[in-house]
Amino acid sequence: MDINPKIFKAYDIRGIFGRDFDTEFAYNLGLAYVKLRKKEIKEDKQLKIVVAKDMRLSSDELATSLIKGLTDGGAKVINIGLNSTPTFYFAVAYFNYDGGIIVSASHNPAEWNGFKVVRNKALPMGGETGLDILKDYILNKKLEIANIKGTVETLDDVLETQVQYDLGFADKTNIKPLTVVVDAANSMGATYCQELFKYLPVKLIPINFDLDGTFPNHEADPIKEENMKQLQKAVIAEKADLGIATDGDGDRIFFVDETGKSINQAIIRGVLAKIFLKDRPGSKIAYDIRPGKITEDLIRENGGTPIITKVGHSLIKAQAVKEGAYFAGESSGHFFLNMDIGCFEIPMIVILKLLEEFSQNNTTVSEYVKPYNKYFHSGEINSNVADKNKVLKEISLRYQDGEINHLDGVTVTYKDYWFNVRPSNTEETIRLNLEAVSPEIRDIKTKEVLAIIRNK
Repeated sequence: MDINPKIFKAYDIRGIFGRDFDTEFAYNLGLAYVKLRKKEIKEDKQLKIVVAKDMRLSSDELATSLIKGLTDGGAKVINIGLNSTPTFYFAVAYFNYDGGIIVSASHNPAEWNGFKVVRNKALPMGGETGLDILKDYILNKKLEIANIKGTVETLDDVLETQVQYDLGFADKTNIKPLTVVVDAANSMGATYCQELFKYLPVKLIPINFDLDGTFPNHEADPIKEENMKQLQKAVIAEKADLGIATDGDGDRIFFVDETGKSINQAIIRGVLAKIFLKDRPGSKIAYDIRPGKITEDLIRENGGTPIITKVGHSLIKAQAVKEGAYFAGESSGHFFLNMDIGCFEIPMIVILKLLEEFSQNNTTVSEYVKPYNKYFHSGEINSNVADKNKVLKEISLRYQDGEINHLDGVTVTYKDYWFNVRPSNTEETIRLNLEAVSPEIRDIKTKEVLAIIRNK
């Protein structure tokens, strides 16, 4: 079938299986990846490439074709099978393999699938850092089959190795016998939560832990508040201390307090910054440019150096590595640690650190986070526009008396409100995130900026 070139996104490859791509594409991706990595490494050795997959209905056949492409290209495949994206990253980094590909479409609906691609140390390939080359190789048939084909080795105990590694970042004796509800949305976060909580003095109440690529209960996208409802109700019903939600491939994580209220990700990120600054005082801490000022406040208050990055997990990781930032967080629930083995999402370490922190304070979770609810956020508001660049210019002109930053779209800062207007990478869409010191200012300024974006 003809491949839809739009499946190549800014941070991964993703589309509707059977319409945008097929198993032949997965095979060709394997060949293309080996060709690229051989050129990059420039060593006369057999590449060792990790392959993993999520629970989607098409993931088995895609992984099978991908593995055949990699081995026909001459690589040795380390097959870790059904695992979350963070466990996949860990396998590549911890065992020092040459790279890897996981078959997953993250939080997208059931008919979707795709691939996340990394180099050694789990460094991600983005649109301008490798995926564009793979796209050229595949669409223009610049593919090569090796004279000596590779082999496949199965590695079964990666998750247990990761759990033990991550437990080393916390003292579980500091964790009280809390009650925690986890909603895995029938997705890959169930795998690591099930294993991690075996070692903790915590009562785990699992919901939607059966892996099911049809997503029978709700979408595996906790950034949408409607997908948090089941967890919120369960936390209240079980009189739990905390609720946790993970997304489709398990690399994003969200939290609910004991009253059933979702905790702002900027607060979670700021609290984690405070925690990790205790471990490494004076460190740089990275976060994306979308509003979430409490993060910056907590970094500065605890002696850290804030590093602002573009939006996107691959861009944040690259910046964190370049700047030597110890911890990094994205507004969408990605949290990274820059460790000796690599820089990638660490949801289990996040769970451990927060359970420790909440246990050591003689308050409820809602009381703990209450002082940090200082700012009022619009949420991300998307608008379809005819000309993205024209909108960005109009915003820059209209708010030229503010502090303007063009790192990623246009960010404008005033004393009592601040916002980021950012173009979509793949469609004619503008995304607005605005934050203010009061709900009234938030509402007025959100309406004002949206009127400019939508030319009303």
